[in-house]
Amino acid sequence: MAVTATRSTTVVFSGDVVGTPTHDAADNAASAGAVEVKTLASGANTITVPAGGTVPTAVTIIPPASNAIQLTLQGIAGDTGIALHLTDPTVIALSSSVTTFVINAANTCTGVRFIWS
Repeated sequence: MAVTATRSTTVVFSGDVVGTPTHDAADNAASAGAVEVKTLASGANTITVPAGGTVPTAVTIIPPASNAIQLTLQGIAGDTGIALHLTDPTVIALSSSVTTFVINAANTCTGVRFIWS
């Protein structure tokens, strides 16, 4: 069964700046429509993008609400990478050529959600 994902980003500003910019991504008619909950081991964890007839165009990474473990997004193990927020979700738009990426965890981190759209 086909899954279509529709994704948008809305930021609401208040105070000295007021506005609500919204940016829509293109619909993905070949979405994986999958949610995975993973336990990341200490060190480099290779994350495999779902395949099998789907082509996810984004992943939302959601650490546990009380997370205190540093997670670093890397293209490959050993890459300096980008430190992710400890608890806020991170959305990454993916090229169709991406098959894996790495999340380096400073310690074991249980309950990290990956939403593939």
